[in-house]
Amino acid sequence: QAETAANRICKVLAVNQENEHLMEDYEKLASDLLEWIKRTIPWLEDRSPQKTIQEMQQKLEDFRDYRRVHKPPKVQEKCQLEINFNTLQTKLRLSNRPAFMPSEGRMVSDINNGWQHLEQAEKGYEEWLLNEIRRLERLDHLAEKFRQKASIHEAWTEGKEAMLKQKDYETATLSDIKALIRKHEAFESDLAAHQDRVEQIAAIAQELNELDYYDSPNVNGRCQKICDQWDILGSLTHSRREALEKTEKQLETIDELHLEYAKRAAPFNNWMESAMEDLQDMFIVHTIEEIEGLIAAHDQFKSTLPDADKEREAILGIQREAQRIADLNSIKLSGNNPYTSVTPQIINSKWERVQQLVPKRDHALLDEQSKQQSNEHLRRQFASQANIVGPWIQTKME
Repeated sequence: QAETAANRICKVLAVNQENEHLMEDYEKLASDLLEWIKRTIPWLEDRSPQKTIQEMQQKLEDFRDYRRVHKPPKVQEKCQLEINFNTLQTKLRLSNRPAFMPSEGRMVSDINNGWQHLEQAEKGYEEWLLNEIRRLERLDHLAEKFRQKASIHEAWTEGKEAMLKQKDYETATLSDIKALIRKHEAFESDLAAHQDRVEQIAAIAQELNELDYYDSPNVNGRCQKICDQWDILGSLTHSRREALEKTEKQLETIDELHLEYAKRAAPFNNWMESAMEDLQDMFIVHTIEEIEGLIAAHDQFKSTLPDADKEREAILGIQREAQRIADLNSIKLSGNNPYTSVTPQIINSKWERVQQLVPKRDHALLDEQSKQQSNEHLRRQFASQANIVGPWIQTKME
């Protein structure tokens, strides 16, 4: 009986020890599993975006490793834990022992709740990863598009500022300026066509900002530079158009003045040449009447000189006005008046010659008048003596 009793006690003790061993195993397994869940959930809930697709692909690979390598053993552990728990409870019930109560926080329901939380985090994490990769692919595509359009635009703008700043119109003729205006109009059309590209570049940069592109500062800097340069090009284009149109008007005014100068300079030049010819004309006279006629004609000519001088001043004034407009607006006039070869220097030179010839003519005419007066006096003297001697000779001869 003692031996039977001892065997019975040993059996009970063995069962109790086995049950305790199962309880310890459960506690350890539950503790490890909960610890793993606790460690894994924050990793799955971490939604900090990466800068590049490569980094996000790595995250996706890590997640796939988790699904393929790390999670399956934990699924088995969870199943094993539930089997152990149920086996333990069955044994305890058969041994008329009270049901096993795991320590607080390690209940099967706690593990199930933790696992459910893990599964939710996992599902959200996978969706986030795929969305983030799609976002980065879109960003990469947009960034490449931005770089391509920006490069094309920057290549087009190369040298445009210098071209718009040049002052080639200062030395241009009227026909040159008209050609420059046509060329500028063609450039303005080209500039308007590029407006669309600049707007696209700005829109892409804005979208990259909204999508939180990692290199946005550089994109924004490049975009700002393009926009600033675009504003400068617009301003310079407007200024150049104004300068060209202003120069065109001024050159038209100068051209009209040149034409007016030419119209008046030609007859005045002819008048001076004719006057010089007349003033140097040789004369042969035999009577006082003839010389007095020449003096009267010469006096008549001299009376026209003040008006001629006014005309000369007016003609030179036209040339001075053309030069004043050119100097005032920094226009460098190329060569002489295209409508005439009669320069102000020629006019002044001939006018000086006329001025010199007038007193010479005066002197010559006065000399001749004096000579004719002397001749007349001698003729009268001769006549008076001849009128006495003539009849005396006649009488004697008879």
